Amino acid sequence: MKVNNMLKSVVATTIATTALMSFSASAEIWGNTEVHLQALGDLERPGTGGTADTTIITLQHAGGWEYGDNFFFIDHSRYSVNNDANFPVEDSSEFYGEWYSNFSLGAITGKKIAFGPIKDIGIVAGFNFAPEVDSMWVLPGVRFSLDLPGFAFAQIDVTGYIHQGGGSANSPVFTVVDEDSSFMIDFSWAYPFKIGSTSWSIEGHLEYIDARQQTNNFGTTELESWILFQPQVRLDIGEVLGNKAGQMFVGIEYQYFKNKLGEKGTDDNAVQFLAVWRF
Repeated sequence: MKVNNMLKSVVATTIATTALMSFSASAEIWGNTEVHLQALGDLERPGTGGTADTTIITLQHAGGWEYGDNFFFIDHSRYSVNNDANFPVEDSSEFYGEWYSNFSLGAITGKKIAFGPIKDIGIVAGFNFAPEVDSMWVLPGVRFSLDLPGFAFAQIDVTGYIHQGGGSANSPVFTVVDEDSSFMIDFSWAYPFKIGSTSWSIEGHLEYIDARQQTNNFGTTELESWILFQPQVRLDIGEVLGNKAGQMFVGIEYQYFKNKLGEKGTDDNAVQFLAVWRF
């Protein structure tokens, strides 16, 4: 039953993502798609009391259209049992994804909306989905696009964080019954720079999600506020090897996750190898 449900979740996610990509690409003015590989790092598994060797493959797309832009990613995380005696589960994997559409008020009204470091304001419609617990979160809010010297982009999203869906009795972790609404503040950026003849960038995001109450098959629990910091340092390795620039990158991603997924005292502080293919 678990396998069937997982396959259904994977198929549904793949179909939905393909449809969204096709629709988005047909109307885009610009866009880029990336595949990420992150490996060689131990990450915490909330609810287990231990860590696991983790490999993450990510499909990510960003693109702009006449009145705004879209961004989404889908992670496939593979957790392998290591020597941590506190880690009580077999090898496992899971999917997780996020989608955000931003509607630029400047583009929609035809008027420049800028003051101080803010160069535009947008209305954001986002959702996060976790098939393994049959849950989705809706994130309506506002985006402040920033004009910062040297940055390829920088923006702050302030959104709600509203749980949808009741979970599944076949969930390998828990059955989510209900979760209070909360809010998110997220700063994301990309900062390219040169070292000699080589091209680098520092990019990522810093996220805060406020505390809330969750009811599941263990009863009612208090989820702590969490902070997720995920900067990447990338080198354009394709350019170094004499190939076309802007297509192949290597580097590291650092993850700091305070109160991971709302579990008090469960914190990530890990570095993983990063490889990126952009097309």
